[in-house]
Amino acid sequence: MKNFMTWMTAFVLLASTTVFANGLTPSRPEAVGFSAERLQRINDHMEAHVKAGNFSGATGLVARKGKIVFYETWGDQDREENIPMAPDTIFRIYSMTKAITGVAVMREYEKGKFFLNHPVSKYLPEFKNMKVATEDGLVEAENDITIRDLLMHTAGITYGSGGNSGKYYRDAGARKPGMNLAEFSEAIASAPLEFEPGTEWWYGFSIDILGRLVEVVSGKPFEVYLQEEIFAPLSMKDSAFHVPEENHDRLVKLYTPNDDGGVSVNKGRAQNSYKTAPSYPAGGGGMVSTTMDYARFCQMLVNGGDLDGQQILGRKSVELMSTDHLGETPKNGYLIARDGVGFGLTFAVTKDIGALGEIESNGSYSWGGAAGTRFWIDPKEELFGVFMINILPYNGLPYGDEFKRLVYQAIVD
Repeated sequence: MKNFMTWMTAFVLLASTTVFANGLTPSRPEAVGFSAERLQRINDHMEAHVKAGNFSGATGLVARKGKIVFYETWGDQDREENIPMAPDTIFRIYSMTKAITGVAVMREYEKGKFFLNHPVSKYLPEFKNMKVATEDGLVEAENDITIRDLLMHTAGITYGSGGNSGKYYRDAGARKPGMNLAEFSEAIASAPLEFEPGTEWWYGFSIDILGRLVEVVSGKPFEVYLQEEIFAPLSMKDSAFHVPEENHDRLVKLYTPNDDGGVSVNKGRAQNSYKTAPSYPAGGGGMVSTTMDYARFCQMLVNGGDLDGQQILGRKSVELMSTDHLGETPKNGYLIARDGVGFGLTFAVTKDIGALGEIESNGSYSWGGAAGTRFWIDPKEELFGVFMINILPYNGLPYGDEFKRLVYQAIVD
């Protein structure tokens, strides 16, 4: 493989800081059923994108049966300053935060703090007596929002755009600067729902509300909870809600697509928004991480909740999270409105690869972030992949999907 020595050197350096501990170690691709020659197609493809100016830089990691067979960087972390992409570059992961919050919720579920079908208002009373926005005005909600509704995006909570409820979010002050997580939850609860809980799938602030739930039932600030219960046990050393000043030089520059192709530096507030601590930890999209940190999180899920002797979740909880819960529930046309795809507890779940028309396995589960980061886990193949890039907005760009396809074509056994 063209860059084998590059990423093997990176492994040695990372291993010296105990990142790998007793699991997730590098391996020859052929030892776990991959073709090194076919994996090289990923490098050729991504390097061609960099050369064409389609993106500044990206990283990709693939592991099977607990062995990393591919870990590469392409292009630059900062094109304008000629800073190469590095194995420890920090990325804005946006909605890949959701899976981490989901694991936190399931940890508290396992401790007996609640049932998933409990009304969330039992723990967050601001969600009692909710209303639903209709074309004719507001009506009383007939169904309670359950904790499972929040995990599934079937609560009726949106991101405040479109539908009948969107106009109420601004009045509720849902994104008011300086509010804490409790105030945020109260603001969201003061806005009406888009639909009766449990009757549709619509992406929104639900997972942020679950961060508040974790605070209430655990008695810990959400960011402290994640650090103590997930990040520290998994040695996810660079995963947090902001990048400390001493690591600002490792934060990837954020780019934006040009109308005529390629990318240019993003001039928006998002460029610097992760350099200081937020007023509240947004469990739905507020985190940064590295490729290796997120790989350790994925391997824990592949292992049924355990990594290096740290049992973050039980195996049955991981199975529940990665099972389709939607059935025939209508899906509002965002992200998962495709044949063959359902939704579990914070994950999209592939139900039928024939209907989907994509190369992977039935039972795979995945999610991504607004700036193009993505991960997927394939239990059948004991496989996962992590792709990191930072382009905002990322709408419709193919690079993560290309990475995934090129990974699967390299499996030979």
